[in-house]
Amino acid sequence: MKDRENKQFLPEAELTRLAINALEGLGLSAHDATDAARILIMAEMFGLTTHGVGRIESYGERLQIAGINPRPNISLEQVAPAMARLDGDNGVGPLVGYRALEAAMKNASDTGAALVLARGSNHFGPVSPYSYIAAEAGFASLIGSNATTTIAPWGGKEARLGNSPCGFGFPNPGGDPFILDMAISVAARAKIRNAAKAGQKIPDTWATDQQGRPTTDPNEALNGFLLPIGGHKGYGMALVVDLLAGLLSGAAYLTHVKSWVDSPEEPQNLGHYFLLIDTKRLGSAQWLSHRMNDFAKILHSTPAADPATPVLVPGEIENRNLARSKKEGIAIDASLLKTLEAFASPSSKG
Repeated sequence: MKDRENKQFLPEAELTRLAINALEGLGLSAHDATDAARILIMAEMFGLTTHGVGRIESYGERLQIAGINPRPNISLEQVAPAMARLDGDNGVGPLVGYRALEAAMKNASDTGAALVLARGSNHFGPVSPYSYIAAEAGFASLIGSNATTTIAPWGGKEARLGNSPCGFGFPNPGGDPFILDMAISVAARAKIRNAAKAGQKIPDTWATDQQGRPTTDPNEALNGFLLPIGGHKGYGMALVVDLLAGLLSGAAYLTHVKSWVDSPEEPQNLGHYFLLIDTKRLGSAQWLSHRMNDFAKILHSTPAADPATPVLVPGEIENRNLARSKKEGIAIDASLLKTLEAFASPSSKG
């Protein structure tokens, strides 16, 4: 079914099959393609279209020039009962992330809490699908990844830090989990690009120019650096994410991370961290459900500054989008469908 914006609504199962076939067409095994597609499809259903199945196009460009390994030999090193390091062998990011999540869930089931640090990876999509999968299995999670440098250290005028994604998830038996998925910058570069195209100014809290000075000119901002949330506090948060995901995992960190735009044929060696807590060890599903619902009720009952926009809990919008996508289908741009179909065709394998 098509809508007026030249988009097509596909059922979840149909888009999933297409995403799997596209990844297989790019060289992934059926098993690996299925697991990687699960992350990207869920991102799409959450409404995170910039990190959904459209990412297969950018992954495909690098797979086709051997910048990403389509058949990685992913290995796990169990360094302690509750701690492991995973080597992704330069595989597709959502696949490496999914394998690390699987390992973290298994270890947390055995020990109550577990940490898995991944290296040898690439862009792994958004955090929220991993948090959601973990929460549905009863695990609270803290998850993050490092990224290509786009942020200058606080007070600096050269990029040294990535706009690293991080987030959390908390299960809610019988209800929707709490999930937060965020990056370290005040605003995404996509928002700044949109402002530049529209000829609009941006808030001076979003980015700096090349000299590290706050700017309202989106074009100057695109040539400069993103500003972290909370000023120097956000800078500190970005360091923590990279210390965990990059430095401790054995992956690249800070300026050692390769840019997939400038050097698409080279491994990025991104790192991720997955810290999981088995909430089933702490109490029954009824106990946790009661407390989570009470927690949400306290927040929802807060008088809204604007009655038209009531107070929400983290993940509420994503969970609504997910439910709507399951019912109505997933809206996909027609040009993206053609790209996925081209990757999925037999000729793309030759």
